[in-house]
Amino acid sequence: MMSSAHNDYTIAWICALLVEVAAARAMLDKIHHPLPKSSADLNAYELGELDGHYIVITCLPAGVYGTVAAANVVSRMRPTFPQLQYGLMVGIGGGVSGQNNDIQLDDVVVSKPNREHSGVIQYDYSKAV
Repeated sequence: MMSSAHNDYTIAWICALLVEVAAARAMLDKIHHPLPKSSADLNAYELGELDGHYIVITCLPAGVYGTVAAANVVSRMRPTFPQLQYGLMVGIGGGVSGQNNDIQLDDVVVSKPNREHSGVIQYDYSKAV
């Protein structure tokens, strides 16, 4: 394991599920030692490198999903890792497929903002449909 500093990390990789965190950690080329954080930061982090980029991985709280949960995670993450430049919400995307979408395992889905939407749309507010 390597040592690093908070300011080294420029990419945030946010997952919705712990199984996604495990997969993300497995993708890292190098694993870094944990860093201290303030008591106000409730996130748990996995730190490392991928192709020379310093990456911090975290997860939404168990059982809590959606844009508000993601925003809360990021708001706690920013003071701990002040040099973050990019944030990725990466996961299995279980809610994107449907009768009108031919989305298969291994497909990559990227949101794109436009004049009407920010690129992230809350669909069912965590309710079964």
